[in-house]
Formats: sequence, structure tokens, C-alpha cells
Amino acid sequence: MSERATILVVDDEAGVRELLGDALRIAGYQTVLAADGAEALAAWRREHVDLAIVDINLPDVDGFSFVDTVRATDATTPILLLSARDAPADVARGLRGGADDYVRKPFSLEELLLRVVAILRRTAPTEDEHILRCGPLVLDADRHEVHVGEEPVEVSATEFRLLEALLAKKERVLTREQLLRDVWDITFETETSVLDTYISYLRKKIHRDGFAPITTVRGVGYKLVEPRT
Repeated sequence: MSERATILVVDDEAGVRELLGDALRIAGYQTVLAADGAEALAAWRREHVDLAIVDINLPDVDGFSFVDTVRATDATTPILLLSARDAPADVARGLRGGADDYVRKPFSLEELLLRVVAILRRTAPTEDEHILRCGPLVLDADRHEVHVGEEPVEVSATEFRLLEALLAKKERVLTREQLLRDVWDITFETETSVLDTYISYLRKKIHRDGFAPITTVRGVGYKLVEPRT
């Protein structure tokens, strides 16, 4: 992770926007601030952005629309959503659209900064080159591709990392804490449901024709199971 990473902060509340901007600059990041979605999209196209922190409730172009527009041309640059909404459907909509993480308002500034560190670390380029398999499921880390049989599967960067973590320890139970640490780099206590949401996304994409390798170990976590012949 570069200490000089550039972070786009988008919030129509000036106080929140300035607070985040100041905290991120003190932490060693460069920041670009935007008060609404249209201004944020202009900044995204103009600047080299390593991460965007975007409030869902924005005038004109809201956070969901921002994610949709960015993901139409950029599948990898991470986006963290800020949400004052409690409804799981709202959070799921943002993650399904391509956001990498979310933090609910009001938030702890310390937790938000930890999330920023975690996101930038896990999305940093790696030089690992390997292929992982489970039945018809194949993950090619070098090409950043996933296939089930001959069919390619479109996955987000976060979905890819979660699937890679499960495949790397196939047949072993991974606790929720392990997966949050290994995929999201979250090493602190949090009530986030982001893991369950992304497990659901992966199941919808790779479970098919009787092949359902992602198993829930109730009260513990998840494991990837090789199909029995």
C-alpha cells in the first residue's frame, strides 16, 4: 500500500467531508473532495484515484449511480460506501453493483481508517501465479479468471479474493474471523455482514447443476468442499 495513495471523498455534508479529508491527509494520503455525485464523477475521470469513499445519499447522482457508472468502465478500483440506511437491501444493492465495502453512519473514524488500510492492502497488485481447482471450478490467479467447466464467470475483485481464500484451503473450515482478516484485512471487532453478502453472491455465480461447493459450518464459518464421485 502506498502512503501517497489518492482517495476520493464524496459527501454532501461539508462537516463529514472535511473531517474525512483531514483525517486521511494526517494519515498520509492525498485526497480529492467532492460534494455530489456529478462532481465526484468528474474528479474520478480527471484524477488517478486509488480508492473512493462515497456516501449513498447524494444529490443528483447518488452513491448507487456513482458505483454503476464507474463499474461500467473500471472493475478494479475499490469503492467504499457510506450509508445512513439500516436496510440490508440497500447495502446489498451497493455491494451487488460493485462496491468493495461499506460503513454505516454514524461511524468510528478509527474503524473507517482501518477499513481504508485494509482495502488498499488487499487490492494492491500481487505477483502470485497459480491455478486453484475444485471440481469444475477453476481460478487462475495469473489471468484473474474464474471458470465453471468451460463457462467463464464474471466476479468482482473482492469476490475473486474470497473465492481464492476458500480454494487455497479447500476442505478446511475457515472461520468468519479468518475470512474477514484474509480477504478484507479486518482484524478488529465489527458487526459487518459483508462476508455473508459476498458468500451469497459467489453461490449464485458458481453453484449450478448440482455443484455447490461452498458449505456453511453453522456458528463457525465456511469451507469449500470437493464434489464426491
